[in-house]
Amino acid sequence: MHSVRPKPLHLLCGRPMILHVLDAMAEIDVTRVVVVVGHRAEWVTKTLVQHAPSSMQIEFVEQETQSGTGDALAVGLTGLPDDDDEEEDVVVLPGDTPLLRPQTLAALVRHHRAADAGATLLTAEVEDPRGYGRVVHGKDDVVCRIVEEVDATEEEQAITEINTSIYCFRRSILAPALRRLSPANVQGEYYLTDAVGVLFSAGYRVQSLVLRDPMEAAGVNDRAQLAVAEAELRDRINERWMRRGVTMWDPERTYVDAEVHLATDVSLLPGVILRGRCVVGEGSEIGPNSNLTDTTVGRRATVSESICDRAAIGDGAQIGPFCVLRPGAEVPDRAVVPPHTVVEGPVA
Repeated sequence: MHSVRPKPLHLLCGRPMILHVLDAMAEIDVTRVVVVVGHRAEWVTKTLVQHAPSSMQIEFVEQETQSGTGDALAVGLTGLPDDDDEEEDVVVLPGDTPLLRPQTLAALVRHHRAADAGATLLTAEVEDPRGYGRVVHGKDDVVCRIVEEVDATEEEQAITEINTSIYCFRRSILAPALRRLSPANVQGEYYLTDAVGVLFSAGYRVQSLVLRDPMEAAGVNDRAQLAVAEAELRDRINERWMRRGVTMWDPERTYVDAEVHLATDVSLLPGVILRGRCVVGEGSEIGPNSNLTDTTVGRRATVSESICDRAAIGDGAQIGPFCVLRPGAEVPDRAVVPPHTVVEGPVA
């Protein structure tokens, strides 16, 4: 990412990327979440403590030496309670797949349990599999191994089913499988993908669930991929609000962050940017070309071509055009803020 900010904390629609990953757990029965941290661990930990869902119990463990994904999971298991309940499963997600839908993760767990599998992989069929681990199947469509591209033969590189690095494991067999991993590969690392071959060789059933939409598993490793993920997530947010009764004149030019709340009959005109935790009341009209950050707008208010930062706008108020509401500005019900006005505090 070429940034001082840890990759999991780069923002997507105003929310750190890793929080989107945690949100995907909303529809499965999670008893505990373990986050494996490394680079700038204190920053990541502080962010999650402050902003993760309050109902989610999170344990943090640090991978002091970057020895691969298999080692990271082995470290992560130390954050779970010390018991081996035969019925428990462990879901493993990378921190850079923010587009995974909760319904997909729930489907992965259901598929895993229905098949009584030792492990189940979330996979995707793609036209260009370059850069991804390939999924190799054996008899009865059982997965027998995953091969990383740098270690793949020419025949294996032609496989178009790829590993997404999202798994569901039977907990009781996971730790023994990880202990059998070897760094005998091009990277000299402990690959989590090798655990699939270990479990298959030990006689456990390994399944795969193919994603219907490969975009859900798209990883973010640079700013270009961050922009692609941002565009996809914004499309989802806009569609969700439009289906809930919000009008958007031009959705492609309307930017709504993940934590914004919109009431019914809100109209967003082209060029509107709603950042942070904005709240817009029923029947209000925002835009065109208005930029609101952490601002509350009452019912049936209008904000035209204006900038509002941490402001409060009352019911029926009219703002703009070309106004600036500074942090702490308060506009009472039915007040009119004329064009080209800068508001520093409460309006009389």
